[in-house]
This record gives sequence, C-alpha cells and structure tokens, in this order.
Amino acid sequence: MAKPFKSIGVIGKYDSPNLSRPLAQVIGFLVRLGHRVVVDNQAAIQLEPHTLKTAPLDEIGKHVDLVVVLGGDGTLLSVARTLAPHNIPLIGVNLGRLGFLTDIPIGEVEATLKTMLDGSYTYDDRTLLDATVMRRRKKVFSTLALNDVVVSRGAMGSMIEFEVYVDGQFAYNLRSDGLIIATPTGSTAYSLSSGGPILHPSLPAIGLVPISPHTLSNRPIVIPSKSLVEVVLIRGANARVNFDVQSHFDLEPDDKVAVKTHEAPIRLLHPHGYDYYAMLREKLHWSAKL
Repeated sequence: MAKPFKSIGVIGKYDSPNLSRPLAQVIGFLVRLGHRVVVDNQAAIQLEPHTLKTAPLDEIGKHVDLVVVLGGDGTLLSVARTLAPHNIPLIGVNLGRLGFLTDIPIGEVEATLKTMLDGSYTYDDRTLLDATVMRRRKKVFSTLALNDVVVSRGAMGSMIEFEVYVDGQFAYNLRSDGLIIATPTGSTAYSLSSGGPILHPSLPAIGLVPISPHTLSNRPIVIPSKSLVEVVLIRGANARVNFDVQSHFDLEPDDKVAVKTHEAPIRLLHPHGYDYYAMLREKLHWSAKL
C-alpha cells in the first residue's frame, strides 16, 4: 500500500536537555520504515554525526509533506505559527506535561506512528488568528497565533482601558487587566484559567475573555470566527499585546490591535480513535463514567 506521506520533517524542542534520545529514536524509526527524513537544523545539533538532510525551521515546509513535532504544546504552537504558510499537517509527540496538542506519548510513539503513517488517522483543522497592530493608521507589527492574542497591562502597570469593536460595531469599553482573544484551541489555555468557555475545535468561533474586569458584568462572549475584532487602547502604562505568549509588541494609547481568522487553518493529525472528550477528562481531571 502506498504511504500517504513520503517526506517527513522532524522538529524538536532544541533547547531541551532531554531531546536527543527521543529525537534519535523517532528519526531512526522513520528511516527504517523507508521515509525520507528532514530534520530541523537546530534540533539536529543534538544528534550524533549523521548524514540526514537538515533545514531551518522556517524552510522545512518546502521539503516535506508532514511534520512530527517532539516537545510540549508550546513547541507545537511555535512550529504551527512558523509553518503556517506551507500548509503542512502536524503530528505532536508529547515530551512536556499537559499535552493538549501533543497527544502521542513518547512511550507509544513507534506503534502509533506506524499505524498513522500507514493511513489510519483522524485530523482536525485548527483556526489561526491573523493579528495586526496599527499606529497612526500604519501597520507596525503583524503575526499569527494559534492559541490567543492577549492585550494586557505590563508587569508594573495598573488596569488598562480599551474599546472593543466587532465588525466595525462598538461592543464595549472595558477597564481590566486585559482581554484574551482566543481560538477554540486556545480556549483550554489562558482563556480557561480566566473563566472563559471551552470551545470544541470544530466550532467556527472566537472567544473574547476579559482578564479581571473592573466591572463584574463584563463577561466572556463567543463570536463567529469570521468576525473582525479591533481593540483600541485608551490608556494604560506599559500595555502590550502578546501572541501565544511567544512574541509581543508594546502598545501606546490609540494603538489598534486588529484580529481576524487567518485564511488557512493548521491541520493536526491524531491516532485513529482519538477522543477529544477523553483528552479533556484526562488533562482536566474530570470524573470518569462509573
């Protein structure tokens, strides 16, 4: 049977002291299965001398039709944002703690990967956010986010004040520690700890979740994913906007943060039989069925 993926990229959390053994294990296994392997050049530093093809993270998508990510959810978030222009599906192997996105335990990686690479897998497409910061009507920063875009006070600042618009319509004025604009993927991250709802990954929706609002009547709201959300900073020293807690930009009064859904989602592959609700039960310690 023809394999659905011939060339496979392998990317790891290159600054992890525990990467070298699982990295070598996964690469060796893929090579034995007959796949062409391309390794992220930062992760490849942890390998013994080798003859594998390597490529920078931002270029590896040009050479492969699937990427296996070894690390935690933060590693997968970073890889997803970087590889978004290449429209490459991702498989996450969990070397971290929670593992909402990296759902294959390293102890089961060979058996699970073999089954998936033989064509037995499920997938879901995850919404990406496209965010832009406007200052005096000029674009000064832009990037992507898979989890969330967060407008917040700085470490030394007090509450900030901002206005929120949805599709050009004024929604509300808010004084708070900030606002989380979350995808369904990000609904189990910072948004959840701030009282936001869990959104199933298949929902075409975005959550707007205030962080410690001054007025308790300001509650989370879920809006269609096709919406354009604009946050205009009114006042707030040291305010900033961050993206998946991996990049940030310092804001000034009257700056506008515009957020919309990116044109292409990120595709995550899961083992056949993957159960989203079972994952939630495990990670959030919900009660199991008696």
